[in-house]
Amino acid sequence: MKAKAIPRHIAIIMDGNGRWAKKRLLPRSAGHRAGMKRMIGLSERIFDCGVRYCTLFALSTENFSRSK
Repeated sequence: MKAKAIPRHIAIIMDGNGRWAKKRLLPRSAGHRAGMKRMIGLSERIFDCGVRYCTLFALSTENFSRSK
């Protein structure tokens, strides 16, 4: 059986942390903390598997038009 190739680069787009928090009646900041915590664990697994590069995109262009 052939070993599966490990990708050199993985890109991840994070989205929905604010909606996740709102759904649970939590402040948006709680959603951002939960998303970051999940990303830290995921990135550790990614690099442990031998992936060399990981790109994280965590800002939606929708954020530019939101109220302060």
